[in-house]
Amino acid sequence: MSIRPHFIFRAVVFATLIICFTRVEAQIVKVDTLTHWKKNFEGGLNVNQAAFSSNWKGGGVNSFGFNGRLNYRAEYKKDKNSWYNEIGLLFGMVNNKGQGYRKTLDRIYLETKYGRELNAKWSLTSSLNFLSQFAEGYKYEPVNGIETGTLISDFLAPAFITSAWGFEYHPVDYFKVRLSPFSPRVTIVADNNGRFDAVDLVKPYGVLVGESTRFEWLAFQMQADFNKDIAKNLNLNWRYVMFANYETFELKTIDHRVDLLLTARINKFMNVSLGGILLYDFDQDSGAQLSQAFTLGFAYSFQNYEDKK
Repeated sequence: MSIRPHFIFRAVVFATLIICFTRVEAQIVKVDTLTHWKKNFEGGLNVNQAAFSSNWKGGGVNSFGFNGRLNYRAEYKKDKNSWYNEIGLLFGMVNNKGQGYRKTLDRIYLETKYGRELNAKWSLTSSLNFLSQFAEGYKYEPVNGIETGTLISDFLAPAFITSAWGFEYHPVDYFKVRLSPFSPRVTIVADNNGRFDAVDLVKPYGVLVGESTRFEWLAFQMQADFNKDIAKNLNLNWRYVMFANYETFELKTIDHRVDLLLTARINKFMNVSLGGILLYDFDQDSGAQLSQAFTLGFAYSFQNYEDKK
């Protein structure tokens, strides 16, 4: 399966973003006590490559791959008001000789959230988030003895925009839970003209063929976030999201998603991470979906505050 030109273009743009934001220093903490903003940036770029001579008897396939991660968080807090913003980007691909480029990681996550403090542990919140991917995704299966790729996803296909209104419980800085009894969501499937028949012939990702959006006005969302150094140079970051449509409420139609990342810093310039996503969405598949990635490479981070121990 040959890769489309704009797939490569998006990959290059993403890698360039990471390189432009990354400097030689790998980890910087510059405390700024005069601002109401807490800012944190993390970026990483990992490359892997293998090559063999034509007479190499051990066997193997020439390959080249990379994956990159960029995460930026900025939170404003003054008196009882807070405003949290996050950009989370993941992208990776590998080129095995004879197979061409294939994705290994792909995620776009944007969020903005306003909070009004009720007391030390509870706040009223309103948030808006966006979830999609950069490039085409394919399902690979043998057809007449030849491995063939079938399109199953693309940029804005699917994409999810959710507006959540409710309460947040934050007993400590590194853990918070949001309960949003009113959480309308729109699902977008661009160019939904039958090109995602491999997902569903009638309603790929819950959107009728011939239409580009599906609105779920009456829904509940719960989101839990945990981000903490659980040991020296070892960080655990996970997020759980549950989404339930009141109108089609059944146990099997409740969506669940868990994103987990365990990162160990080896030295000033390198880290190793193990991450995974567990997803259950009945509109996509009747079973649970799982992805996992292990990376070793360069990492850079910057923040203007000290983490609480």
